[in-house]
Amino acid sequence: MVVVDEAVDVSGPQVVTVPDAGQALQALATEYRSTFKIPVLAITGSNGKTTTKELVRDVLMRNYRVHATQGNFNNHIGVPLTLLRMPSDTGIAIIEMGANHQREIAALCEIARPDLGLITNIGRAHLEGFGGPEGVKKGKKECYDWVHAHGGKVFVNTDLPPLAEISQGMNRIEYGFDCTAFRLSLVSETPALTFEATRNGETHRVATHLAGAYNLYNIASALAVGIHFAINWEQALDAIAAYVPDNNRSQLRQTGKNLLILDGYNANPSSMAEALTNLAKQGDNTFFVLGEMREMGQYEEEEHRKVLHLATRLGLKGITVGQAFHRLRSEFGFPAFLSAASARAYLEAESLAGQTVLVKGSRGIRLEELVDVL
Repeated sequence: MVVVDEAVDVSGPQVVTVPDAGQALQALATEYRSTFKIPVLAITGSNGKTTTKELVRDVLMRNYRVHATQGNFNNHIGVPLTLLRMPSDTGIAIIEMGANHQREIAALCEIARPDLGLITNIGRAHLEGFGGPEGVKKGKKECYDWVHAHGGKVFVNTDLPPLAEISQGMNRIEYGFDCTAFRLSLVSETPALTFEATRNGETHRVATHLAGAYNLYNIASALAVGIHFAINWEQALDAIAAYVPDNNRSQLRQTGKNLLILDGYNANPSSMAEALTNLAKQGDNTFFVLGEMREMGQYEEEEHRKVLHLATRLGLKGITVGQAFHRLRSEFGFPAFLSAASARAYLEAESLAGQTVLVKGSRGIRLEELVDVL
């Protein structure tokens, strides 16, 4: 069957003409979703939503038939496509939701109709579209608001004050690094994250494949969801340990010359600060390749300057790529390049070796094109 909203040269029962093909796709997905009487969990947030979604998926798969968003199919097209791909024997669905302006999460909830909601965090992402930091908070809160208004429950990491604030009065499943259900503590983040998890008086040490202590927030979310769905604790920890990130998200890669921390899928001020702080803990032989952050609007210069101030304060060395950083080159001592192509020539000449290299920036900067010379 073909659904169209414009005249085509083909006719017949297999061609359905509608006023708006996008709205038809969404309506069809909502109707299909209504045929399932299963838990549907919506996950959103400024940072870590895809990693959290995948960790939650792997934990729940220890005891359920799980259907989850593939990659980052998390917008007004990706969400309905995810729902329409749901097998008939699905036991739990996990729907990732992304947004760059207010009312988008609410619209996605109308399509997916989740009865559980989880916000990873609220940071300074997509500031241009949301209209500033308060707009980001309002936009992400739409997930909690929709679930609460429809009688559902929300997962809340109460260690994060913004989440505790916006979920007041809701039916909350609370968790954190030291909560009633479990306690998590950092052991090491060199080069990958290792943590200890305590539950019912027993402590397990877990070595992960994830870069950065900030991923402990994502892990806590996955474990909280697992406990809610009665996943065996040790099996949940095994799932966390077995998870291997890909697609340039907190990904560690040994090239033969350097150890890369690939985090070039997306970037905003919050995640940049976490990544640089993590890099500073990796020892003396470190280097960064930072790509500019997109969709900053009126905050662009301010937020890029903050990133460079942090890198300077941490004593890090590296280069930047993109116009936003390039405009600040006279204020800081970091080599600045307008494009990945020009940065590539510099890196080829430098021939870095024996370094831990952070590669992070918005996807549009195409920093992945530099990996083979690192």
